[in-house]
Amino acid sequence: MDRVTEVEFTAFVAERTHVLFRTAYALTGNQHAAEDLLQAALAKLVLSWHRVSVDPERYARRIIYREHVSVWRRMWKRNELPTAEPPDWRVLDDDHAGAALDRVVLRTVLLTLPPRQRAVIILRYLEDRSEREVADILGCTTGTVGSQASRALAKLRAALGETEVAR
Repeated sequence: MDRVTEVEFTAFVAERTHVLFRTAYALTGNQHAAEDLLQAALAKLVLSWHRVSVDPERYARRIIYREHVSVWRRMWKRNELPTAEPPDWRVLDDDHAGAALDRVVLRTVLLTLPPRQRAVIILRYLEDRSEREVADILGCTTGTVGSQASRALAKLRAALGETEVAR
């Protein structure tokens, strides 16, 4: 990697790491796993940085989502899926307890979705991307995005109750 390329990559990492970390955290639900996922993605990105010209953030997101799915597949094959129960939030008694509980419940339910469905939900609704953008990032068709979103929303509705999930 030449000096100019190294400076460009370093600037990209400094500027966009917080946004990419937020995505990795939304996928994993765990700070340490998100850090590992982001580090693996950036390691792959630096190796192909010379080929990334137009939109390095989009390319980085694609790596993050694909790496996340790969990690889950490896864990699933070895029967190493996380099984930790969420903490008991009933002890919270201030005004923020309801909002905190909602976030914990939503995160817990999101983590029960298959990785691809979770990625579609995060991209479509958390990051407010179009079906076409999601399809480009995940490397699939818009039809697949639509069907995965539909299945994921059905699971979320079943888990949270119809009134909790917007259509």
